[in-house]
Amino acid sequence: MFDDSYIELNKASRERMQALAEKLSDEEMQTKVGEHWTVSIVFAHLAWWDRRVLYVLDRTEENGKLFVPEIDIFVNDLSLPLWAAVPAREAVRIALENAEALDQRLEEYPRALLEEIYRYNKRWVIRALHRGEHLDEADAALKG
Repeated sequence: MFDDSYIELNKASRERMQALAEKLSDEEMQTKVGEHWTVSIVFAHLAWWDRRVLYVLDRTEENGKLFVPEIDIFVNDLSLPLWAAVPAREAVRIALENAEALDQRLEEYPRALLEEIYRYNKRWVIRALHRGEHLDEADAALKG
């Protein structure tokens, strides 16, 4: 069982994304985060995975039971060239739009189905966990 704290956690992570994007120059958006990523790729990655959760919510609600797409972690490696090609500010725009749409949808989602999704993968409900992990990495990279 979980409580509604995910709503404020998700909102805070979305606001953190917005604040980071607003303070960065285009040059800073290209700061390396790890070996293959940049800050811009962090935003493209978050956009993709939030969109995936929206898809899970749609299919779960349509079916009335948990829908789990067949996607493994390798999708990050396969998507990297596409994410790198997305202009930095466009990655931010898409990430923030997806985060806002997902957070709103989670707040309004049927409670019983949301609990089923949470039991399967709490990171699909508490998006702040995934967003925070990558924003921490981006912040660390920006600090050098």
